[in-house]
Order: sequence, then C-alpha cells, then structure tokens
Amino acid sequence: MKFGAVFFAIFLWLVPGVLVFNILASRMREKALKKFAQDSLLAELTKDVDVRRKTLKGYLVVLIVLFTVLALMRPQWGFQWQEVKKQGLDILIAVDTSKSMLAEDVLPNRLQRSKLAIKDLVKKLKADRVGLIVFSGNAFLQCPLTLDYDGFLLSLDDIGVDSVPIGGTSLSQAIYTAIKSYEGGINKHKILIIITDGEDLEGGLDLAIQRAKADKISIYTVGIGSKDGELVPIKTGLGRMIFLQDKEGNVVKTRLNEETLQRVALATGGMYVHSSGVEFGLDLIYREKLSKLEKEEFKSRMEKKYFERFQLVLFPALLLLLIEPFIGDKKKRKS
Repeated sequence: MKFGAVFFAIFLWLVPGVLVFNILASRMREKALKKFAQDSLLAELTKDVDVRRKTLKGYLVVLIVLFTVLALMRPQWGFQWQEVKKQGLDILIAVDTSKSMLAEDVLPNRLQRSKLAIKDLVKKLKADRVGLIVFSGNAFLQCPLTLDYDGFLLSLDDIGVDSVPIGGTSLSQAIYTAIKSYEGGINKHKILIIITDGEDLEGGLDLAIQRAKADKISIYTVGIGSKDGELVPIKTGLGRMIFLQDKEGNVVKTRLNEETLQRVALATGGMYVHSSGVEFGLDLIYREKLSKLEKEEFKSRMEKKYFERFQLVLFPALLLLLIEPFIGDKKKRKS
C-alpha cells in the first residue's frame, strides 16, 4: 500500500489531540460538577446520564478524524501497467555571468533578477526539458536538458560571476555551446534563450548566428539593464565595495545593447524582449511563442497506475458522522 498525498499525514496529530481533549474535558466536567453539588445530590442529578454513551460518542469523533485524514492521504494499492508518453519542448537557457551582470539598474542586480525570473518560468513548465548554459568570455553547459526541475534549480543557484574563469562577454560561445548540446538530437524545435545585457566583447557573433540558422536553432533574447548605462559595484577581498574599472583605471559603465540582441533573434526566427520591472520577459516568450509550438514526444515508458482506495476509509467516516448525533447520552428508561 502507498499514499498518493502522504503530506496530509501531518494532520494525524489531530487524532491523539482529540482523544486527549476528550479525556481532559471529561475530567474537568467531573470536577466542575463536584464543586456544584455534594456527592449524594450529584448522583441523583446525574442518574439519567449514561457515561458509557458519552465515552462512545467521544471515541466516534476520534475515529471520524482518523478516517478523514487517512482519506485525504489517498491510500492506494493494486496497480496496472500503463504506457505514458510525455510531450514537451527542449529549452536551453544561457545566462550571462560577466561582471556587468552585477549592475543594480535592475534590483537586486541583473544576475539575481535573472535567476529569480528563471525560477518563475520553471514553475510553469510541465513536460518541457530545460537546460542551463553559463557564459562570459567562454561558455559551458551547467545543466544538460532534463525533466528534473529540482536538479536544474540547484544548478541555477550555484552560478555567479565567478562561474566562468574567463572574463568578458561572448555571445558566440553561448550559441556554440547550445549547438553542441543539440548535436545528435532529432528535435523539431531547438530553442535557446539568452539572458544578457547584450555587450559582446569577443566578436565572432555573425558566424555563430549562421551556424545556429543552419542547425535550425531559434534564439530568443532577453535584454536586461539600462540603455543609459550603470556602474558595476564589486566587493574587494577586504569586503569594501568599489566600482569596476578598466585596465586604465577608468570606471566602467555597462549599457544594454539592444541592437545586437534584436539582430540575433531576428536572424534565427526568435524573439527579443526588453526586461522591465513589470515583466522580465521569460513569461512573455513562453506564453506568446513557446507554448504554441508543436511539442516533441521525447519520452515513452511503462508506469504503474495505482488504484485509489480512499473511498474505503471515507465511507466509514461519513457513516460515523451521520450516526454520532443520534447517540444520546441519557440512559434508556426501563418500562
């Protein structure tokens, strides 16, 4: 036997709780009655009260609570094998982890806001596989395509501006990593979502776009940050906060480069979204574009289909609930 909703077991404490409450209430009632009248008078006043019936009513309430909680836990036993086919999209998300993503023109900063938005997107996924790429001057696959959303989120939590040891920003490396991740697959729709401020410092982007088009990868880009530019706060080894500087000692100001991201999305049949405080953009991309794509059947397996047996404990609970009010606490008078 197994339970389909075992988390309802937390309410099993109500069973001993109700039992203890009945015992304590009975004792308090006896003490109150003894204060009200002497023993001889008390016996006369309570001669028509059937103590056993009152006790029985209390036990019935305990059983009602027990059976109700067990019904909520959905007991299951017996099963049949059933073929389950899952359909969904394969979505690779590439996150820029360069130091410019520490800019705070989007709170708490660009990188942390991106991670929060990805978590919100994952909550909406059902049978879609999702993978994670991190990039700055280079790129690598942080989490391969998976249906294990918990594992994906653990990988997401681990990323930071030190995830990629090579500094800079290379959009082309993110695209090449996605191309390699999709190699050998038969996916009809190959999707890459790039979240970045759009600064491409390494070059080679045009060739990467051509390769993505040839491999039929649709690239959706989310531009995060301000066009006006923002300083990049970084923490020194001593814990002091300073602003990022270039090799000449000039303070670096990072700006959103929408033109580059729009070009990448347009060339590959994707979509560009500027992230704002109201809507980050991932939900919009999934709602308006990805959810409408024909989904691939990428998994088929036999699974056990357990039979629900909650009725066997729910029925006694309902029956006892109907019987309990009709059990009086007065003794039957002998004719």
